[in-house]
Amino acid sequence: MKKFILSLGIIMLAFSVLTACSGNSSSNNKQPATNEPAATQHTDSAEGNAEPTKFSISLRTLAVNYVENHVNINEDVWVKRLEELSNTDLDIKLIPHAEYEQKMAQMFAISDIPDVVQANGGVSGKELAGSVQAGLFMPLDEILQEYGQDLLKSIPESVWEYQKLDGQIYAIPDWLSNTSRRATVIRMDLLEKTGLPVPKTVDDYLNVLREFKKLGVEQPFQARENLKYSDVFFGTFDAYSYNTMFMEQDGQIVPKFFDVENMQNAIQTYQTMYNEGLISKEFATINPATYKNNILAGKAGIWNMNANEVLQWEQQLKETVPDAKLAVIASPTGTDGKGGNYLYSPMTRNFLINANVDKEKAIEIVKFFNWMVSEEATKFFTYGWEGETYTLNNGTINYKQPENADEVNLERYRTFWLWLVQDQTYVKGLMELTPEGQELMQVYDTILANEGRDGIKFEPRLEAFSDNPDISPLGDVPAPLIIDHIIKMIYGQEPISDWPNVIEEWKAKGGEAVIKEATERYNNNDGVFLPQK
Repeated sequence: MKKFILSLGIIMLAFSVLTACSGNSSSNNKQPATNEPAATQHTDSAEGNAEPTKFSISLRTLAVNYVENHVNINEDVWVKRLEELSNTDLDIKLIPHAEYEQKMAQMFAISDIPDVVQANGGVSGKELAGSVQAGLFMPLDEILQEYGQDLLKSIPESVWEYQKLDGQIYAIPDWLSNTSRRATVIRMDLLEKTGLPVPKTVDDYLNVLREFKKLGVEQPFQARENLKYSDVFFGTFDAYSYNTMFMEQDGQIVPKFFDVENMQNAIQTYQTMYNEGLISKEFATINPATYKNNILAGKAGIWNMNANEVLQWEQQLKETVPDAKLAVIASPTGTDGKGGNYLYSPMTRNFLINANVDKEKAIEIVKFFNWMVSEEATKFFTYGWEGETYTLNNGTINYKQPENADEVNLERYRTFWLWLVQDQTYVKGLMELTPEGQELMQVYDTILANEGRDGIKFEPRLEAFSDNPDISPLGDVPAPLIIDHIIKMIYGQEPISDWPNVIEEWKAKGGEAVIKEATERYNNNDGVFLPQK
């Protein structure tokens, strides 16, 4: 295969200046009174009196409120405690969630690359801009074999495959033991008022949404820009348009949006919701923050979200609507009896080490990540700090459950954002503490395990996409050309019957080369990953 190189477009970004990434200086989060770690907790992690390992690391904020509103994350008490336990001295460089690709491109353009870089899960993602192939990061096999055995044992082999280039491992990933992570969530208290049963089919869902509207629910189905986290009806018709959604058609490997009937049915469903006021008339401009705020303000009836956060969102929602009850329900099914949100890749983020880092330092960095899967780390990230977030009674942990939005935000920060390498499906230790958590674990094993859509995917990414960004999709966002036509058709600005013309436009703008490369790689079994379900 051709070797990737840093594109001229990225090099031109060298004339841009990286803006400060440490978040808003104002914060609604309750910060601990001191940034000094408590002296009551001890660790065997530090080897004797060895100096802490100093290294810089770029981390995407991931729209985590605690992070984005922090004055200086490097002075955060939980970062200090992490450093104490792991014997490290971290220099965290935040990358704003909404500007992630742009800031990553600038990082490579001006060669301001930290010791460790967080990426989105693979080693050939768009945000890495061919940097792994260009030799900017080091292979880790040798160091992992000697100093990362716990990582190698904990992380499934299928996940390590995504971290390889030419047979070598270049990144340390987190992982998902259940890739059906996104769920369809309903306000069960509202459904009970309608007297209707839990919806199953598209028609069932539309009837429930109509009844929600009669109840005065402002946004019966909460949609948002690019239909991200509101695309479940494309799953109904197996018509997702993402980077992982290729299929075989007439001897060629093509995107799933080539199935004209399925795409038209999906778009028609959203147009129906739009015309009947079941989604906001401004859905195409609703950003992630507004999307979540609407839900937590009690303005929405049904939406999609990551299932592991349902209990936290319910607790925050109850501050506005005390009687609110959330439930994960089966996503709307299509004529094949299936449906669901798109299946994630088996990891969500990974970490690469700068090739310029000396070997001894790289070894210590790998040890840091290896510690992340230890019992000590699991206890810290799950329960926090003894005397503050939990107490011990004859060896039994008594965890202090969050009681308000700020405490929920803090828990999410500690158990998700700060815990870099873990099974991201859910935090088992916390789920097991309450009946609600145990019930949600059952949801994963029953509802979510039996739904979800996937397709043929390629790692490394198809090179033909780089020739025209307009036809290039992301993991959960369609290519700009595709989403633009979808939105126009929902708004009635273009006829849905024109979808075959959209396919021809996509092919004319470089899609033919995409099909040719995908078909050749599929036939040669070159970096091909088949559907998980």
